[in-house]
Amino acid sequence: MEQPCYKCGQTVDEGVPFCPHCSAPQIRVVLAEPAPQPLTFAGDSQDSDSLPASQTVPVLVVPMRWSQALKPCALAAVVASVLMCLGLNPFVAMASVGFLAVVFYRQRRQGFAVKAASGARIGAVGGLLWFAMSSIIEALVLVFLHKGAEFRNALLEKIQETASQTSDPQMLAMLERFKTPGGIEFIMIVGLIFAFAASLVLASLGGALAAAILGRRDKP
Repeated sequence: MEQPCYKCGQTVDEGVPFCPHCSAPQIRVVLAEPAPQPLTFAGDSQDSDSLPASQTVPVLVVPMRWSQALKPCALAAVVASVLMCLGLNPFVAMASVGFLAVVFYRQRRQGFAVKAASGARIGAVGGLLWFAMSSIIEALVLVFLHKGAEFRNALLEKIQETASQTSDPQMLAMLERFKTPGGIEFIMIVGLIFAFAASLVLASLGGALAAAILGRRDKP
């Protein structure tokens, strides 16, 4: 049986190793290409443990989208700030902001269960926003309504009242230092730090409580 030479095109008998016209080799070896591995996805039923590490893809766990929790937390902070301006106890407002943050968050995401740990974190964000809003409101009141002198006098009266209830010389000396401008600034800074920590703790507790109560209501 004859076949054409792949190089010169002349007819060459089958089985001849070289072309008699151009001396081109006529025996060629064809290597079979390996079959491609099928692609697998996270939803396939194939067990990924049976595949080598080079053919597996790590699965990323998507955390809670905190951008979706900012609006409910901000709304809860506004509501709690308004209630505090109307006479609500500040510590009650701190716990209320965490509770309301979880309630508003669940209203935006119907059917989404919030665990107690997630509720505590949402409440902490609400407490942080509430502390920022309250601090800004207090600063504006002191500056624009000229309440600084009134606040300073009230603080001095409180220090004087505390001094009248003790006879310890060291305590009296410390209270006298608190009456100075530097002492008043120190008291204000310590008060802000305490209010910041209290707002985070109480708001977290309020958020965890709301998640626990609403989670029980969702159970059949």
